[in-house]
Amino acid sequence: MTKILILDDDEQFSQLLVEYLTRFGFETIQLFHPAQALAVIAQEKPDLMTLDVMMPGMDGFALLKEIRQQSGLPVIMLTARGEVTDRVVGLEIGADDYLSKPFEPRELVARIQTILRRTSGETQKGNHLEFDGLKLDLIKHEVFLEGQSLDLTSTEFELLKLFALQAGEVLSRDQLMNELAGVEWESYNRSIDVLVSRLRQKLGDDPKHPKYLKTVWGSGYLFLGLRA
Repeated sequence: MTKILILDDDEQFSQLLVEYLTRFGFETIQLFHPAQALAVIAQEKPDLMTLDVMMPGMDGFALLKEIRQQSGLPVIMLTARGEVTDRVVGLEIGADDYLSKPFEPRELVARIQTILRRTSGETQKGNHLEFDGLKLDLIKHEVFLEGQSLDLTSTEFELLKLFALQAGEVLSRDQLMNELAGVEWESYNRSIDVLVSRLRQKLGDDPKHPKYLKTVWGSGYLFLGLRA
């Protein structure tokens, strides 16, 4: 059974999520204090986490930074703060999606299902993609750079896979937003640039002298990797 970790200091709201997600067959774990999160993630190994931003002691952004030092666990941020800048910050530090309160519970379920489809490998057939110094395992959702494992979020992995599958083809921001369904881009496609920048950093790619990701000004991005 798919396991969802819910971290929200609003116990009433959290219980409503538990009741709704249970109806769709999810197993749920409730947390109300961010200090407990890392230990619970390591012990319970949830498939996905919903994370409130505004909590006492440590906000969701700070906690997500700590999570990303240890895990690529898919994270959907749930918050009353719906500003575009907050969305960008969440994506920059590794959130897979961002949903503003109040929201329809069915929308949350749809986003969870979309992210889980991307991370489950159910539609993949055991393929590997190999380039100069870079290897993607499409089943295990693992990436190795010069033999060293890269810790990517599910959205970062999906972005890299898109580029790798269409190496040598310029992909526009609109194409990337359409392909990465489930992420709430709205009209602010700067979020794509943030995601590409984050992926570049993990690949150790220099934008001025790129080995993998080249910016094609006015058009989009081009993956330069040569298939091994």
